[in-house]
Amino acid sequence: MLTLAILGFLAERPMHAYELKKHIAGLAGHVRRVSDGALYPAVSRLEDSGWLTRREEPGQSVAPRQMITLTEAGREELLRRLRNPGPQDITDRSKFVVVLSFLSHLPDPQAQIAVLRRRWDFLSEPASFFYDGSRPMRASELTDPFRRGILTVARATKIAEKAWLEEILQELEVKVAT
Repeated sequence: MLTLAILGFLAERPMHAYELKKHIAGLAGHVRRVSDGALYPAVSRLEDSGWLTRREEPGQSVAPRQMITLTEAGREELLRRLRNPGPQDITDRSKFVVVLSFLSHLPDPQAQIAVLRRRWDFLSEPASFFYDGSRPMRASELTDPFRRGILTVARATKIAEKAWLEEILQELEVKVAT
């Protein structure tokens, strides 16, 4: 998630590390906080991979600031990750939000459609958080009001997401046909 977010935001424009951290926190910080101890080593790994570069710029105060820029190899890696997200990037809602946030960077609507169809297929499978033996339980079967609430909210979210997916898939398919 962190690598994709770094590459995705830097595809939009070069940023200072502090600004990049702010953008990542805005995207996923409420779910998974990003510490300096995670961000800076990730930036270093991506730089070692040749996916980004850093250069010093004068800072507002005494300390210089690092400007981070995506390289062409980094752009290709971003596109590769967007074309072929891993299974957890499709099934984990928080990770899928990160994929979705940068999916417009894929220039091919067919590739976008393929990713969205994978999410649609996942959402179309029966699922539950709670089981009676090996059988998934419905919200109406639960006596615990909090567990019932979890399933009720999850179902509503799934219905809303599938409606949006249906709409965007139709738009993209029209785009491909023209």
